[in-house]
Amino acid sequence: MSQALVTGGTGFVGANLVRELLGDGRAVRVLARPGGDRRALAGLPVEIAEGDLLDAVSVRRAVRGADTVFHVAADYRLWAPDPDALHRANVGGTRAVLEAAAEHGVRRVVYTSTVGALGIPKDGTPGTEDTEVSLRDMVGPYKTSKFLAEQVALGFAQQGLPLVIVNPSAPVGPWDVKPTPTGQMVVDFLNGRMFATLDTGLNLVHVRDVARGHILAAERGRVGEKYVLGNANLSLAEIGLLLSEVTGIRPPRLRIPYAVAWLAAASMEAAARMTGGTPRVALTAVRMARKRMYFSPAKAIRELGLPQTDVREALRDAAEWYSAHGYVKLAARKTA
Repeated sequence: MSQALVTGGTGFVGANLVRELLGDGRAVRVLARPGGDRRALAGLPVEIAEGDLLDAVSVRRAVRGADTVFHVAADYRLWAPDPDALHRANVGGTRAVLEAAAEHGVRRVVYTSTVGALGIPKDGTPGTEDTEVSLRDMVGPYKTSKFLAEQVALGFAQQGLPLVIVNPSAPVGPWDVKPTPTGQMVVDFLNGRMFATLDTGLNLVHVRDVARGHILAAERGRVGEKYVLGNANLSLAEIGLLLSEVTGIRPPRLRIPYAVAWLAAASMEAAARMTGGTPRVALTAVRMARKRMYFSPAKAIRELGLPQTDVREALRDAAEWYSAHGYVKLAARKTA
């Protein structure tokens, strides 16, 4: 039986990828930090290789014997007290995984980037894998680190590593344990805390489609190519209406001016630095909202056969999972 290694298998996309691989009858190994949160893998028949992206020896040990490596792991935070930590994990960690894959002659590598590392056309049309972009277009340390990590991955592909890059948009669905920023938006909505929206938008996609897109990229993707794993481009107001449609909860009716959101986020970050906590809204998130993160998955649909599950189903699956796993307050559930 072929062996697949998934880094980041305890995370949102990774845990869904693990489930898809197991459903295909694949043997799965997961690189996981000692003492890390493994709730998303509870009860699954996977091999755990304890290690860390910053420990090259443990990375090489995890890669040994795998024929396919899915490098999904990343430090996904829009705010961090030490921004350099994101660079170490996302750039340095990627280099360590790809070096190990090259050393052990892995048959195929799929590197998980993000649409955040791609360009957004100035004319308002959706971005693609080929939209012009540079490092100076990156907003915040997370996007910067992922852009640089993608350049590392492209460099390995040019040197002969059989690597394909996937750029997921904003996944939604079950097993978002932490949850991600998009998932937190759904949780806030379910708890009646999404009172208003910004004039922005993003591309939503069912996390199951993103997971399947990774597998399709390994099977059908062209080496050195990027593939946007996305589905529907929606404004935040439209997402609120869809959430209302699938949950019965009233959608937000107010729109927050950008300047007000910026000042609020800046104040939250200042307070977080003083208290050692985490800001409820990161300033980077507000800065990112100045542009609509709209992208086209046409290439992945055409070349990979990327599924396009209705985003209503994605939002419904997410809402049901959060409700079933204690993320929704009882009072909010009763009023829904």
